[in-house]
Amino acid sequence: MSAREANFDGLPGLTHHYAGLSFGNEASTRHQHQLSNPRLAAQQGLLKMKALADLGFVQGVIPPHERPAVGVLRQIGFSGTDAQVLAKAAAQAPRLLSAASSASAMWVANAATVSPSADSADGRVHLTVANLNNKFHRAMEAPTTGALLRAIFHDPQYFSVHDALPQVGMFGDEGAANHNRFSQAHGDAGVQLFVYGREEGNSSVAPTRYPARQTLEASEAVARLHQLDPQRTLFAQQNPAVIDQGVFHNDVIAVSNQQVLFCHQYAFLNQSGLLAAIAEKMPGFTPIEVPDNQVSVADAVATYLFNSQLLSKPNGKMLLVLPEEARQHPGVWRYLCGLVESGGPVDELKVFDLRESMCNGGGPACLRLRVVLNARELAAVNPSVMMNDTLFATLNGWVERHYRDRLSQSDLADPQLLLEGREALDELTKLLNLGNVYSFQQ
Repeated sequence: MSAREANFDGLPGLTHHYAGLSFGNEASTRHQHQLSNPRLAAQQGLLKMKALADLGFVQGVIPPHERPAVGVLRQIGFSGTDAQVLAKAAAQAPRLLSAASSASAMWVANAATVSPSADSADGRVHLTVANLNNKFHRAMEAPTTGALLRAIFHDPQYFSVHDALPQVGMFGDEGAANHNRFSQAHGDAGVQLFVYGREEGNSSVAPTRYPARQTLEASEAVARLHQLDPQRTLFAQQNPAVIDQGVFHNDVIAVSNQQVLFCHQYAFLNQSGLLAAIAEKMPGFTPIEVPDNQVSVADAVATYLFNSQLLSKPNGKMLLVLPEEARQHPGVWRYLCGLVESGGPVDELKVFDLRESMCNGGGPACLRLRVVLNARELAAVNPSVMMNDTLFATLNGWVERHYRDRLSQSDLADPQLLLEGREALDELTKLLNLGNVYSFQQ
């Protein structure tokens, strides 16, 4: 059955701030403690969603999480009323308050790993919630992520949403940011490539400066949960040298779409062997390897060249969606212009200003979860989350009413911010017909 790829973008939350919490993500560290603009972050995200929907791509939205996560702060020893919990955390452990207030759930490429029905033995779309256990501020996301995904993909006839893997280092899982799929058409049976940073018990090939967040064991577990054909499933290790240069997820150094893999020359260990293995399983496989002497790993990390969206157009060519930072870098933009002029699969570039997200280390690809859906499956998705003119106007109005236009570390202790967030999210669940998905609504 024919199918289309839908992109579901995460909406930045009301507590979007620059805390520098993500060790290994150099943009996150570099902008620590700068003033943020949550309203602008949400508006920039909505503009990207609407623009792609207007171009004919299937586009949905995934809501933010409740933050600060007062329940987590209580779990680690802060007591009293909500206001007292916030005050104590701010006074005694401001970094923990910052972690419990992170809006990192906006980067829904880490929400889950997704396999389409064409690849799964039971003929359903499978989504496994990522446990994100390498970082405290992200590990707390899994329960709410699961509730949101079940509210969006709610029909068990078509969708199977799996809980996160066990919260231990052996099963460190960062979701779709370390997953690629190749197929001749979106609805055809595909070849899935899981990319991992380390294997439990094997420290001989591992980064030394920054952590490898995805494990082989987690990738193998997700493949089993999704009932994938082992003959059409590949596992490859990310080059530890690029992890140590700030490539904390594979989607910072590679992106795929249908038969195309757009990646840096040094993205994977034994890259030539991997490309040959994909070509053996995927007829028409087309790798686009960017030479290091044209775009260095450092330039790729600085501009998020590969943290882009590669989208299929009706004419058979592909559109590359990029952050403004890629256009501002002369060398990277020169390479991209040459790529378009080369006559290859990519014939169009589209640039978005996502500075608020970029400063915290997330580009266009971080902000979206890819879900391949046939017509029946798309009809079974909660229609209230699908982007159109009405939803765009509704969500922009909602953001204008509820979001602050500046936020600092000290603002996180303000109990009014917590109340503002709950009021906003309570309204949002009604706008998107999600039901009571947040803990404060239970």
